[in-house]
Amino acid sequence: MRMPQIMGDRLGGAFGGGLPELGVKRPLLTLVLNLLIAIAGIAALMAIEVRELPDVDRPLVTVRAQLPGASPETMDAEVTRLLEGAVARVTGVQEINSSSEENNTRIWVQFRPGTSVDKAASDVREAVSRIERDLPDAIEALSVFKADQQGDEIVRIAVKADNLNEEDLARRIEQDIVPRFISLPGVADVPLFGARERILRVILDPLRLTSYGLTVTDVANVLRGAPLDVPAGSFRAGEQQLLVRADAAVTREQDIESLVIRDGIRVGDVARVAFSPADANSIVRLNGERVVGIGIVRQAGSNTIEISNGVRSALEAINARSEDLTLSIISDNAVFIRGAVKEVLFTLCIAILVVIGTIRLFSGSMRLTLIPAIAIPISLLGTMAACWLLGFSINILTLLALVLATGLIVDDAIVVLESVQRRRAAGDPASVAAVVGTRRVFFAVIATTAVLVAVFIPIAFLPGTAGRLFREFGLLLAIAVAVSSFVALSLVPAAMAKLATNKPQKGRADALGGVLSRFYDRSLNQVLRWPIFALLVCIAAASAAGTLYWQLDRELLPTEDRGTLNIFSRGPDGVGLAYVERQGDRLENILVPLIDNGEIESLYTVIGRWDPNIVFINARLVPWHQRERSQQEIAAELKPLFADIPGMTTRIFSGNSLNIRGASTGGISLALLGTDYDSLFAAARTYSDAIREQLDSVSRPRVSYDPSQPQLSVQIDRERASDLNVSLDDVAQTLRVMVDGFRVIDLNVDDQTVPIVLEAGADKINDPSDLVNLYIRTAGNAVVPLSSVVTLTERGVAGQLDRRVQRRAIEIDVEVQPGVALQAAIDDLMALAQQVLPADISVITRGEAAALDEATRDTLMSYGFALLVVFLVLIAQFESVTSAVVIMTIVPFGLAAAIFALFMTGTSLNIYSQVGLVMLIGLIAKNGILLVEFADQLRDEGLSVREAIAEAAHTRLRPIAMTLVSTVVGALPLILASGPGSEAREAVGWVVFGGLGLAAIFTLYLTPVVYLGIARLAKPRGTAKKRLESELATLDS
Repeated sequence: MRMPQIMGDRLGGAFGGGLPELGVKRPLLTLVLNLLIAIAGIAALMAIEVRELPDVDRPLVTVRAQLPGASPETMDAEVTRLLEGAVARVTGVQEINSSSEENNTRIWVQFRPGTSVDKAASDVREAVSRIERDLPDAIEALSVFKADQQGDEIVRIAVKADNLNEEDLARRIEQDIVPRFISLPGVADVPLFGARERILRVILDPLRLTSYGLTVTDVANVLRGAPLDVPAGSFRAGEQQLLVRADAAVTREQDIESLVIRDGIRVGDVARVAFSPADANSIVRLNGERVVGIGIVRQAGSNTIEISNGVRSALEAINARSEDLTLSIISDNAVFIRGAVKEVLFTLCIAILVVIGTIRLFSGSMRLTLIPAIAIPISLLGTMAACWLLGFSINILTLLALVLATGLIVDDAIVVLESVQRRRAAGDPASVAAVVGTRRVFFAVIATTAVLVAVFIPIAFLPGTAGRLFREFGLLLAIAVAVSSFVALSLVPAAMAKLATNKPQKGRADALGGVLSRFYDRSLNQVLRWPIFALLVCIAAASAAGTLYWQLDRELLPTEDRGTLNIFSRGPDGVGLAYVERQGDRLENILVPLIDNGEIESLYTVIGRWDPNIVFINARLVPWHQRERSQQEIAAELKPLFADIPGMTTRIFSGNSLNIRGASTGGISLALLGTDYDSLFAAARTYSDAIREQLDSVSRPRVSYDPSQPQLSVQIDRERASDLNVSLDDVAQTLRVMVDGFRVIDLNVDDQTVPIVLEAGADKINDPSDLVNLYIRTAGNAVVPLSSVVTLTERGVAGQLDRRVQRRAIEIDVEVQPGVALQAAIDDLMALAQQVLPADISVITRGEAAALDEATRDTLMSYGFALLVVFLVLIAQFESVTSAVVIMTIVPFGLAAAIFALFMTGTSLNIYSQVGLVMLIGLIAKNGILLVEFADQLRDEGLSVREAIAEAAHTRLRPIAMTLVSTVVGALPLILASGPGSEAREAVGWVVFGGLGLAAIFTLYLTPVVYLGIARLAKPRGTAKKRLESELATLDS
């Protein structure tokens, strides 16, 4: 056997002699090269960005417009439709959604991934400006934001002030505090809640107005001239340039009251004038105490941790120089991110120690353990250097990649180490053993590296959300494996030539290893005697796993304990803040016992969030290590208590890593699309009734469209108004003032903008009939009652009209029953929709359900690409289809082992575990390569197929066992993870730990069986080379 082995060594040397020989001949050069890799990684660590996840935000631009006094129907028809049509023409738009409510509309424009959010916002502004002249003249606050304006704030701040009134506090916040936060990099918006700005109220008395023969329009026209301040130019007087300014502005209450309307009648004769806070449109409480809330909304693609650091620095500076107010942070998403990153770093350190301990157990020598132990930090630091060069960040997924890489990067070093040790045991000198032993496994190391890279790179180029999420994850794993192979083929032989003893020491595990090796040899011999039976047993096991695959829960993300509970409660349309505040008290009372028992740290309540009938509560839980129950367990206890509150629909939800609106609510959101709201509403009611009666997987369907908002419709008789020479604008303005108040114009008082609001006294309009008793002026200066041109009708309308993908839509939210998988519930809902919905109405999923559908398609595609790429790489490397087929045949059985592991541990099929399955394809193929490549070498040396695979299995058992144990045990800290973000780590950990552990049985037993059946169909790999050498020799002679 000595001569064939030398021939095989020379064959390996033809490919791999350079790097191992360089390591042995010039060890200091090799050491310096590896140290430079490590130094580059240390330098990169000082400059690399830290964030929660890679930038998975889709560029999102929000358009908002206000039309005071407009109903939802008016906003939808005259504003939203036109704005959507204009925005749809912008290049790169992927999806448009909108909501029309009383006085305002919001449009969310989502662009394709990779689009610059700055360019997208600029293009949207340009498109909106082109159709601005087609919008109603009274349109206000038409603005474009580079963020989801209804998205959650990443930081919430409460402002307390004991010695400031509401007006002064609002002024301080708007002038001093908001500019500090809005100027921070990455901040898109700083909304205020509970702040009441200073306004000048002009409160009309309708009876006195009528007695003087005046109209609302007369008063409004006078008030428009109140802030008269006109620049009149300049002139030169001698050598001086004098500016001329005409100033007749009035800024005091008595000055406004003294304004003459006509015939000596002054404003004070028909109205009361007073500075006061504006009417509250929201109320904010912190632990029951009234405060003003400030939210920090980030731009798409910005870094939450950097924004949080900037906010905290600004907050400390404001508190240091402000004695009359105090700012405190109520919630901060960066707390979870910092905690999750810290936990993954701790897991990484544990994984490194566990892997080194495993090697020490196998090798029995601290000197031999030192060699792969040195390879780990060099490979990891080299990976971080590449991470910085590629513009990647340190985030939960890249750190997770490093944890998994810890087990992989020592594999090559272990294979080289074990091969060199075998040469030393055969009596070779240290340098010869280092070079020849490395040459012998050079091809196997390169092959396994290429296969792993071939698997990890397709992960990086998945389409959709999964691709953006795992791009850095896949590329970093590929880089880590490539760097580790360089270290294994250069530094390891150099170190082995210097550090290894002449006689390898027996490890403590050698005795047990010898027993297991003998057992494996005997059991493999029996398996190879009955290969068909063994194959049928494996096929039966894989078939069982295929059945279990469809029973696994499917969800987008594993449930995350982010340390906070968000409660969203909606009351009937049309109710005021007073009613909703009382209901908010009841919601808070349910949460008070959790404050008393130490599970909730603070309650931040916003009454009137987004709409007057909405209560939003942010309950911040105490840190993870200070409580026994998870966020999900607490939410499950609260859910039935909130359901008992009459008149309010309450949901508990939390944020999620992907920032998907509507995710992590424990529910599903669907949208019915059509052309007419009435037919959509009828279909939605039919559908929701069918859900209640026929489906057990979901419950409590809620239809977003609710025509319960009372509306008083004022029908204007255009012909009658024309006959009386009444201006329709005067009619509309009179109604606006007397019903809701009318912002006439702004005054500049003490460098502060103060709106003048013209309104009726609260005790003057108590009944719809009071409206028709108002008077308006005709073009002929006559006064006629409003009842002569209008009629009143009352009806119920919807408080909000939605559009999805530019079609009218009604959304339906349902709750998923405990124990039911998200995908199963979606399938039930879609099947029911096919049965009960009309043909002209379509249904689409929203939020997490839509993202789950996209991620499932993308991941299935990645399975196919990974298998195909690995197969092609194996063919190219082995120059043999049969060897590639042998290895690829084992892969499905390894995936079956992972499915067993997921099923036994109750882990769901989510975006993390599915990527773990894709990664497992490469890990399984790697171990198969070690067997098949050595068996092919032995066949080239003249052994039969049976002898070659039996000898290869015996010889490669130790390195396969060592690499398997190092990878599997390296994933153990992921399973034992706790604290923030542990759910994602557990999902990947169980796939690697359980899947690869069970797959070892298939690798060690099924691979020889398949090789025995397939390899005999092809000639040995060296046959072609021998034929070529023979033909060349004949030619030379």
